[in-house]
Amino acid sequence: MPVGLLYTIGFIIALVLALVMTPLVKKFAFKIGAIDKPNHRKVHTRIMPRLGGLAIYMAFVGAFLLVLPFIPDGLLRPRDVNMIKALLSGGTIIIILGALDDRFELSAKIKLLGQIAAACVVVFGFDVRIDLVNIPFGETMQPIAGWIGIPITILWIVGVTNAINLIDGLDGLAAGVSGIAIATIVVMASLMGFQPVILLSTLLLGGIIGFLVFNFHPAKIFMGDSGSLFLGFSLATLSMLGFKQVTLVSFVTPLLIIGVPLSDTFFAIVRRWVNKKPIFAPDKGHLHHRLQDLGFSHRRTVMIIWGVAAIFGVLAIIQSTFIQSSAANWITFGVICLLLFLLQIGAELIGIVDKTRRPLINFITRLAKLDTQQSRGK
Repeated sequence: MPVGLLYTIGFIIALVLALVMTPLVKKFAFKIGAIDKPNHRKVHTRIMPRLGGLAIYMAFVGAFLLVLPFIPDGLLRPRDVNMIKALLSGGTIIIILGALDDRFELSAKIKLLGQIAAACVVVFGFDVRIDLVNIPFGETMQPIAGWIGIPITILWIVGVTNAINLIDGLDGLAAGVSGIAIATIVVMASLMGFQPVILLSTLLLGGIIGFLVFNFHPAKIFMGDSGSLFLGFSLATLSMLGFKQVTLVSFVTPLLIIGVPLSDTFFAIVRRWVNKKPIFAPDKGHLHHRLQDLGFSHRRTVMIIWGVAAIFGVLAIIQSTFIQSSAANWITFGVICLLLFLLQIGAELIGIVDKTRRPLINFITRLAKLDTQQSRGK
């Protein structure tokens, strides 16, 4: 079977499985009490079933098992099979952890320990880790000393997993952002010819889209922590698997792919630190909350954030495709600085950290006033 046809069929199978499994998971969630009740922090006004991530997981794994016998010989090397086992094993731990949280609402510490355990399975169980980085102005990828790659990999997996979990606040938001990131990885892996990542990402994308049919506003089911943690873990692992093999791609590329959840997480940490609140304490200051406070509707808020995520995805593709020399790394550096500048301006305009503190905008305003005064003096 041609590889392209295999990926297409796999995508369709995952999509159909998600469409079939999601209503069944919805009934199961109500039956076992895995529900989300409205409160002052949440935007929904009625009891909603959680556990939607279980449908995505079953669609993903089910599609993989169905296409496995048809994978051409030689398409997957032993190292690739090891990577797939790492994703499936760690992902299974994560989905169990998330499902338990959807039912029993585990403490933040227990969830963090579970995420670390899943990351350790990837690192120690299957020896998958980040072992190459691109020094911003160097010629080639530089190897990381063996032991240093271990904490970096665990931190990356846990960080991205939580980033997706934190943006799961509106119908379809986390699933859509994750889907855009996965689609970006599909494009980039296709350009690079990295077959294992294309296969896994295509199947996962099919499951996400099938679930979105029931999750977009007004949602019939929430993905819950089972979904947000599983998608975050999958994103972290797939981006790491895809780009540790490419010697000319800066590590900034996977950062761009998940730029929206990472930036929202960063601003959440800063916001809680500024307001002297625990880092893991929930609040209503996330990007989606602030956009709604500005008057945007539920759907429009989600679409705006999807649009920003798509922009990050396009930038990631451009970065990996055209930035391939030490001289061009200066361009990369400039683009990153510009993005950081725009992110800070946007954060201050919508008040994602603090509604009254606008240090950069105030600084620019003072400079403009000073320039005007000097011009008048002349």
